[in-house]
Amino acid sequence: MGANRTEKEQYFNRLQELVETYPSIFIVNIDNVSSNQMHQIRQALRGKGQVLMGKNTMVRRALKIFIQSNPQFERLLAHVKGNIGFVFTSGDLKDIRDIIVANKVKAPARAGLYSPEDVYIPAGNTGMEPGKTSFFQALGVPTKIARGTIEIVSDIRVVEANTRVGASEATLLNMLNISPFTFGMTCVQVYDNGQIFSPSVLDVSEETLVGRLLTAGNQIAAISLAINYPTLPSVMHSFVNSFKNVLAVSISTDYTFEYSEKIKDMIANPDAYAAAAPAAAAASGGEAAPAAEEKKEEEEDEDEDMGLGLFD
Repeated sequence: MGANRTEKEQYFNRLQELVETYPSIFIVNIDNVSSNQMHQIRQALRGKGQVLMGKNTMVRRALKIFIQSNPQFERLLAHVKGNIGFVFTSGDLKDIRDIIVANKVKAPARAGLYSPEDVYIPAGNTGMEPGKTSFFQALGVPTKIARGTIEIVSDIRVVEANTRVGASEATLLNMLNISPFTFGMTCVQVYDNGQIFSPSVLDVSEETLVGRLLTAGNQIAAISLAINYPTLPSVMHSFVNSFKNVLAVSISTDYTFEYSEKIKDMIANPDAYAAAAPAAAAASGGEAAPAAEEKKEEEEDEDEDMGLGLFD
């Protein structure tokens, strides 16, 4: 039975209140999530976020009303499909994401269920009697009889990712007590201050982000210098290159300015600067020499003491 007018108005008001209160929204998928899991997720998010579920038709209708005054919410409409809900928060997005996806439960294979990943049956003894070999033969699982029981020869994939589980596959996995799936709330998209992006962006570390920005800046600077087009990343390089050119002109001509005076003097009087370098090295090494001599004398004294007998 559909919601009545009063319930719809209450839902619209609740959604509008949450949208106006929280700057960030997680669009989450709740396929195969039990009511007990939902309760545990709500408890884990208490004080950090709010969970809101609703029919997609009601959500779309409410969002279309909000778009009139807040056009940035139009980005959410394209993702209101399937079995989804919203988690509103003003906390750290990565921490909230981890809380949302942390609650998972193991589930057995069921016929007709979509498999989120490849499902393998491991090699080894199954403990099953030979009469049940037909189940394995139907699925092409290589087996042999060992000590009166069925043994799987090698690991084999029985269900491919993103395909439905067949009745035979489900029966065999349940007979082997294999629960290959884990179900829980998953993040589909993240809305943050008018921008929407994939939750995988949250896995990018600050170090990686800074590294990518530096690489991009270096590439822009290199291209700008190559085509002689000034940009913000290339400005400093252009200034340095221009200064080098002016310095080269000053050295090659009689024109002198403050920064080229010392360089021109070094070129004109190389002997004066060559003599200054050994003197500086001697001054720095002269302080360490007496200490080295003292240490050598102490070692010699110690060697002479060690040569004495016990009763000398």
